[in-house]
Formats: sequence, C-alpha cells, structure tokens
Amino acid sequence: MKTKNISLQTKIFGLALLLGLLLILLMTSFYSYMESKQIEENKGKLALEISKTVSFMPTIIEAFQSNNPSKIIQPLAEKIRKETGAEFVVVGNMDGTRYSHPLKSMIGKKMKGGDNDKAIKKGQYYVSKANGSLGPSIRGKSPILNKNGEVIGVVSVGFLLEDVHHQITKNITKVLLVSIFALLISFLGSMLLGRDIRKDTLGLEPYEIATLYKEKNAVLHGVKEGILAVNRDGFITMMNQPAKRLLHINGSVRHLKVDGLFSSGYLYEVLHSGSPIVDKEVVWKDKTVIVNCTPLFDESGISGVVASFRDKTEIEQMVNTISEVKSYSEDLRAQTHEYTNKLYVLSGLLQLGEFDQAIAMIQAETQVLQIQNTILFNQIKDSKVQAILLGKLGKASEKKINLEINPESYLEALPTHLKFSSLIIIIGNLIDNALEAVSESYNPTVKFFATDIGSDIIFEVSDNGKGISERDIPNLFNRGFSSKKGDMPRGFGLSNAEEAVIEVDGMIEVHSNPETGTVFTVYLPKQYERRPEHA
Repeated sequence: MKTKNISLQTKIFGLALLLGLLLILLMTSFYSYMESKQIEENKGKLALEISKTVSFMPTIIEAFQSNNPSKIIQPLAEKIRKETGAEFVVVGNMDGTRYSHPLKSMIGKKMKGGDNDKAIKKGQYYVSKANGSLGPSIRGKSPILNKNGEVIGVVSVGFLLEDVHHQITKNITKVLLVSIFALLISFLGSMLLGRDIRKDTLGLEPYEIATLYKEKNAVLHGVKEGILAVNRDGFITMMNQPAKRLLHINGSVRHLKVDGLFSSGYLYEVLHSGSPIVDKEVVWKDKTVIVNCTPLFDESGISGVVASFRDKTEIEQMVNTISEVKSYSEDLRAQTHEYTNKLYVLSGLLQLGEFDQAIAMIQAETQVLQIQNTILFNQIKDSKVQAILLGKLGKASEKKINLEINPESYLEALPTHLKFSSLIIIIGNLIDNALEAVSESYNPTVKFFATDIGSDIIFEVSDNGKGISERDIPNLFNRGFSSKKGDMPRGFGLSNAEEAVIEVDGMIEVHSNPETGTVFTVYLPKQYERRPEHA
C-alpha cells in the first residue's frame, strides 16, 4: 500500500497546533494546581492571623467573665467578619458552644467540624479544613487565653472552599485567554515559516530531500575507499573522510582548487580525455595509493571527475601485524617446548630413582616461578601484558637469556583504547630486539619494567648488549633500517612499534651506551581522544 506523503507546510502547521494545545494544557494544569495551593494557603494564613488577632483582644477575653458573653462578642465578631471578608468569625467556649455566628440562630449551639481539640486541649494555633454549618471551609483556629495563660475558649475564622474555587476559576480563565491568543500567533508564524522553508528548499518536500541525501550518503559511506569529486574547472565538490586521511588533508576542502593539495595531474587527464583511469598507483608522502578515475557527463559534455582511493600501505601493515601475531605464537610454542623438555628430564630422574635431584630441580624451578609469578600476576594485573610476558619468558629461557621483570613494576588493567594487537607490536618488538641485542653477550640479561603511576603508562625494556652507535640512533625507527646482517628482511619491528605508539598519542625514547647497553622507554597516555575529523 502506497503511503501518502504530507507536505512540509502541513506538518509545521500541525506540529504548531499540537504543541500549542499541549502547552496550554500543561500550563493550565500546572497553574491550576499552583493557584489552588497558593490561594488555599493564603486564605488559611489570613484566617489564622484574623483568629489570632481576635483571640488576643481584651474585649473578647473580658467578655468571657460576663453573664452573657454573646451580647458583647457577636457585634464585634460580625464587624471583623465584614471588614476582613471572612465567611465567618465564630467564638466558642471550652465546650464548643458558639458566642458568635453570621447566623444568629446558630448562637448558643455547638460548633461543627470536630477540629477544635488542638486549640482547646493543647492551646495550639493552626489551619484546618472541615465541613461546618455553612459548608466546607478553610479555617484558622486560635485558643483564647486568660490572664493566667489558661485556655478559656476558641476562635474559628474561615473562608468557604466554594469561594476559593470560584477565585481559582476566575484566575485560570484569564490565563486561558492569553494562551489562546498566543496559540493564534503561533499558527500564523508556523504558516509563514512553512512557506519560507519551502522556498529555501526549491519546492522540495522533506521526503524528497531525504531521498537525495540517502543516495549520496550511500555512495560516500557504502565503500571503504576514499572518494573525491571535482567539477570541470578542477574545484572540489565532495571529499569523504577516508580520502582526507589517505591524502593527509585537514579541514574543509569544498570549493577549493584541487591543484596543490595533492598530485592531481591524472584528474585533469581524465577531464581532457574523457577516458577513465583504472588502478593507477600514486605515491603520496608516506603512502602508496591506488587510484581509479571516472569522468562525469552532462548535456554539455564532461562535467567533472569522480576518483576513488585505496591505501596499498594498509595491506602491508596487515601483513606486518599478522607477522607480529605469528611471532607471539612462536613465543608461546617456545615456552611449551621448554617446559616439555623439563618434564622429560624430571620423568627420567624419577624413573632412575634420583629423587633428591628431582626434588632439587622442582624446588629450583618453583623458586624462579614464584618470584616471576608474584610480580607477573600480583603486580601486573592486565591479562594482555601477562600473556605477552609469559610468551617472552619462555622464549628467553629457550635462548638461555635471563629476562627479569623489575620487582618495582605495578600495572592495573589497561584502558580499552590500548588494543591487544598494539601491545604485541610495542612490547613484543622491544623485547625481541633486546633478546637479539644480548645474544652474544656474557651473562645476557634483559629487564622489563612497567608502571601506571601518573597520567601515563610507562614500559621500559633494557639490555646489557653492545649498545647502538650514535650514528644509527636517528635512523633507528625508519622502516627497513637495521644494523644487523643476514638474508632475512629486517628493519620493521621498531618501525611498527613506533607507529603503534604514535597511533595512541604516545612517545618512545631510546638511550644507549656501549658499556651499559640500551634502554627503550614507551609513554602511553591513559586518556585518549580521537582527533575530530573536519568536513
């Protein structure tokens, strides 16, 4: 079933109507509630103040000593009632017998409502609601005290709830009139706004604009490649974020000339020839980019070019990462191999009956493991770092190299932005590099230290190898550079480690001395925010 699309003007008008009505309803309800509470509270306070005033009047107090208190109290109470606008001013004795009332026929009868006890028995001043002889009312109650401070009667001043509600309704009606006037103005404004917006959108309805946006969005974000579009004059009309990252471009580039931003000769070649370019490799800064260009045509001919970019370097980095994971797997294999050999030796000693030697071997191994495990599992609490160090300990043991974890090391669980693969690349490469550096040393030793005190996470790997010459240190992190000889491809480990550190806004330092060896220190920030991409 086809859905009927509603025009923008109708939507705005309907929304304004709905919001206006809802606003009036909320305002009226809220105002009614607050006004009701406020008026009732004010009436109660007024009734209480009047009753207090009456209870303190000497004439009223002295009248209780006369033979006919009502004769003195009634005229005075009625005068006060008329001047204050109260519905009633009733004075009663300890038994609740009235000495005054707006209806003279009620004088001498018992007061109604049953709310006199706190005033007569406890001498309290208070406001209450009760149903009296004139109807439901808000009352102020005050005890009448003689010169000795004894309660001799009660004053009850009240306002009928019916009059209070009438006043509330009157006030709400005024608010409704103002709200309706505001609603009419909002209707008029919404109509004018709808016409103005429709003019700005060239007569397109929202669903039509949404369709155009979705189509363009699907093109931009439906592919991982960078996408760039230029018009026939070479001005950029569109560039997505992957393209900006690949070409190292920051900020807005819309309506800028493509010349100078990057190597763009192939774009003009397509503009002039009208022939597409497929899988052209372009070297731009530190990346090799594969480019595809397709011309755009309109009635007048070539109107522009759309180019897509793929990073060939990403493939190389993925291969390097797989290599690092493979190295980690080999480290675990080395650890397994070493412990297998020790188990075979232990089995042989037991079979030969050399129990003392077997016990000594177990104790020696246990002592080493206890020291390592105390630091590794009690002080280094991140499972990812634990796993990497366990693998490296096995590898070092197989190579007869002493890999020590500094007993001062302490590390809580690492932040989530430090991925396992990045830690393998950083820590794994630094330890591997140190293991190779001490392979020809006497008493080869590699030391590892980690701490998270402060705002950075610090890893330090030191060795007692031959050190690095001052001439080689500036090139140490260059891809492909290595001071070691051999047929195997080298010079990628430290470069990959530096890239992984920089990726999380970290820093890596190296200090080397021919006598004491080399120290690599890595600083990784605990807080990491991705840099915003500017459109």
